[in-house]
Amino acid sequence: MSGRGGPAARTPRVRNATAYVRYGAGKVGGAAVSLLAVLVTGFFLFRLIPGDPVRTMTGGRPVSAGQLASYRREFGMDLPLWQQFTDYCGKALTGDLGTSYQFRAPVVDKISEALPNTLLLTGTAFVIYTALGIVLGTRAAWRHGRLGDRLNTGLALTLYSVPSFWLGLLLIIVFSVGIGPIPGLFPTGGMESGGEEGFGYVLDVAHHLILPVITLVAVEYGQTLLVTRSALLDEMGSDYLTTARAKGLRDDLVRRRHAVPNALLPTVTLVFVNLGRTVAGVILVETVFSWPGLGGLFYQALSVPDLPLVQGLFLFFAAAVIIMNTLADLVYPFLDPRVGR
Repeated sequence: MSGRGGPAARTPRVRNATAYVRYGAGKVGGAAVSLLAVLVTGFFLFRLIPGDPVRTMTGGRPVSAGQLASYRREFGMDLPLWQQFTDYCGKALTGDLGTSYQFRAPVVDKISEALPNTLLLTGTAFVIYTALGIVLGTRAAWRHGRLGDRLNTGLALTLYSVPSFWLGLLLIIVFSVGIGPIPGLFPTGGMESGGEEGFGYVLDVAHHLILPVITLVAVEYGQTLLVTRSALLDEMGSDYLTTARAKGLRDDLVRRRHAVPNALLPTVTLVFVNLGRTVAGVILVETVFSWPGLGGLFYQALSVPDLPLVQGLFLFFAAAVIIMNTLADLVYPFLDPRVGR
C-alpha cells in the first residue's frame, strides 16, 4: 500500500512544479520580447532628437567638411540607417553598447562608473520610503477613518502629487541657500566637497546626500503607503480575520500574522518596480542636485545628443524595470499559490 501511495502522494507536487516552470517560462519569454522591443524603440526614438552630434562635439569651432566626415566615419554615422541598426543590435546582444561621442569611452564603462553613485542615492531613499510606506500604510488602514488615517493619507497624496524637481529646488532654496532666519545648512549640489579622506569623506558624502534623499522619500513614500493601505482595507473584512479575533487573538497579532502577509501582494509588485527604478536612477532629482549618477549622465547625454550613451542608458533603465517586474512575477506563486496555476 505504501509503495503505491508514495508516487500518488507526490503527484500534486509534480503538477505544481510543472505548472510553475510553464508559468515562469512564459514570464521570462515575455521579458525577453519586451527587451527586444526596447532595443528597437530606443534606436529609432532618439534619432528624432534635433541636432548634429558631430557639430556639438566640435564645440562650435570652425571645422572643415573633411574633418566632419572623418568624425562621422569614426562613429559609423556615415553608414545607412539600416546598417547602423543591425550593427547596434548585434553589438548590444553581446553586451557592447557602443562608444560615447563626447567621452570617447565605451558606454558600458560610463554606466559602470556612475552606477554606484546612483545606487547610493536611490538605494538609501528606497529603503527608507519602502519601510515608511509599509509601516504608515498598515497603521492607516488598521485605524481607518480616524484622524491619524486622514492626516497620513492626505499628506501622502499631497507629496505624491508634487513634482520631484520642484520639491528639490524648494529644499535647495530653503536649506542650502537659506531664507529668512533659516541659514544654509546643506550643499547646493554634488556628491562631495573635495579634500576629505577616511571618515571625514563619509560624513561629507552623507551631508550631500541628505537633501536629495529627503526629496525622493517625500515624493515616493506616499505611493507605497496608499497601495499598502488599500490592500489591507480589502483584507480587513475577510472571514479568517473574524475567526482569528473570535479565537481570542490580540488585535495587533491578527494584523501582523494574518492580515498584513495576505495584503502584501500588491505592495510586493510596487517594491520590485521601485527596485528597478532604483537601479535606473531618478533623472530629475539627480539633475537638480548635480548628483554624478546615471540620471545626470542621461541628461548630459541628451543635450549633445550622444546617441550611443542615450541608447545604452535607455536600454539599461528599461532592462532594470523589466527584470524586476519579472522577478516579482516569479515570486508571486510563493506568496499566493493560486497565481500561476
